[in-house]
Amino acid sequence: MTNPLAQELNAALEGTSVGSLLSDFGKRIYFPKGIIAQSAEAKQKGKTANATIGMTVQNGTPVILEAVHKSAPELSSRELVAYAPTAGLPDLREAWKKEIIKKNPSLKEKSFSLPVLVPGLTAGISYLSDLFLDETKTLIAGNPSWDNYALIAETRRNASFRQFSMFKNGGFHLEAFKETVLDEAKKGEVRLLLNFPQNPSGYSPTVAEAKEIVSFLTGVAASGTKVLVWCDDAYFGLNYEDDIEKQSLFAYLADANENLLAVKIDGPTKEDFVWGFRAGFLTFASKGLTQAHYDAIVKKLMGTIRSSVSCASTPPQTMLLRAFQDENLEAQKKAFRDMLEARYKKVRAFTDSHSSCALEPLPFNSGYFMSFNLFNVNAEKMREVLLENYGIGTIAIDEKTLRVAFSSLDEDKIETVYSAIYKVAEELSRACA
Repeated sequence: MTNPLAQELNAALEGTSVGSLLSDFGKRIYFPKGIIAQSAEAKQKGKTANATIGMTVQNGTPVILEAVHKSAPELSSRELVAYAPTAGLPDLREAWKKEIIKKNPSLKEKSFSLPVLVPGLTAGISYLSDLFLDETKTLIAGNPSWDNYALIAETRRNASFRQFSMFKNGGFHLEAFKETVLDEAKKGEVRLLLNFPQNPSGYSPTVAEAKEIVSFLTGVAASGTKVLVWCDDAYFGLNYEDDIEKQSLFAYLADANENLLAVKIDGPTKEDFVWGFRAGFLTFASKGLTQAHYDAIVKKLMGTIRSSVSCASTPPQTMLLRAFQDENLEAQKKAFRDMLEARYKKVRAFTDSHSSCALEPLPFNSGYFMSFNLFNVNAEKMREVLLENYGIGTIAIDEKTLRVAFSSLDEDKIETVYSAIYKVAEELSRACA
């Protein structure tokens, strides 16, 4: 039996793209008026005493062990060891919304939800899968793609995972993309994950490709199909060529059509070089959604968070909020981005000047990675030989795709690594016989 609070949220979302696209779990989930909600109310009104939350408090302040505090003495006990709200620190959520608009100026006059903090972008994808995927649903993504997508969609949620060929003639394979989406649209619903810059290929669409993608998806939605687009922007902003679309597709899809729900999956993990902080954000947008609609879907997301990890870790949120207030932040980030771009250019120069009967680089122009398409070479076998014989670690994405993270290669090692890759591939490939 569906909880009355879930029924209330479902009623609020009835007739919207959100309500139509929810999974079985998405329809059942709600944010309880239990300990967390009652504690929040007591925090505002409990002036005499607040005996609601399971923290040890002295004189109104959480206690903290000196053995813990000495590692971060500039932060207060509240900033270090207190629970954070389920949806994240309010000031940090507001700060991230401003960051999104600054990086995507097309959003300035558009309506979208306040970002919700999740414990890492992977968790964000998992929560979206809870809300929108089940055994009757299909998620579309590019091929090749990050292996965790299939693990989450297929194994955790028992949904179908369908892929389209990502590339043709050195660019995004628009024909394969459109064909796959239109075939899925025959069911009346499309659920699509677009990851740019893409993992594992390191590709972002050009301005022209992005315009075509947005126009096509808007048209599919306008035909009456319910369309859900997840924009996995984990590596957002790490663009190394002038013709790349600089804004997230989310910025253009946010108000494209009432039948199209866009979700932005992003965060400081890669953008601000804080991988282990495990802090990401989910942001929702669709034409015609009101604040009441956004409140309802956010409450369902909060219920998903509450029923899994309860809330994300407080120290990373505190440190990020302080970092966003530092006037030197952008200059510091630019120095690291420039370093990544220099590595990209060296890799680009190498692959542009080398050809092989055994492999070819997939299109790449951004992000942390690039990948090779192998000809008659097993990627796992090649990975093993590189590791055992040359001491070089790479990733076998599938049988014919080898990923190389140039983000983790010092510039002076790039030629050594790539020379070994080409050499081993040609030694192993039957295509070179």
